[in-house]
Amino acid sequence: MQKRTINPWQWQNQRSYVQAVEVKNVESTLYISGQTAIDNNGISSAADMKSQIVHSLQNLEKVIYEAGYECKNIVRLNIYTTSSEDFFANFDIIQNWISKHEIEQASTVLEVKSLFETLTVELEATVVK
Repeated sequence: MQKRTINPWQWQNQRSYVQAVEVKNVESTLYISGQTAIDNNGISSAADMKSQIVHSLQNLEKVIYEAGYECKNIVRLNIYTTSSEDFFANFDIIQNWISKHEIEQASTVLEVKSLFETLTVELEATVVK
């Protein structure tokens, strides 16, 4: 697999994403449903945004590893949140996670009116190998 990032500007580097990712010679692609702070018994978290971000990242990692992929090969990460203000107050958690895994992904963050039950953040990813 060959991966190339396209960044006509530099400002996005401080925001932990790239403008585009081109992938060639892909063996396979994993499209991951939105991962949230739901526990192993299917119970939605009612915790604060920080806790839900951490739990959602853990669930995302679990799906990626279970499928035999690696986090570093995430090429798209869409984030849905019920509060941009709360989410961006905890954005360093996402940035540190992206940095830890050396991910270079296209991203979109969207504030939505609501998510399932008591959830406040949802992470949707595309991973290649």
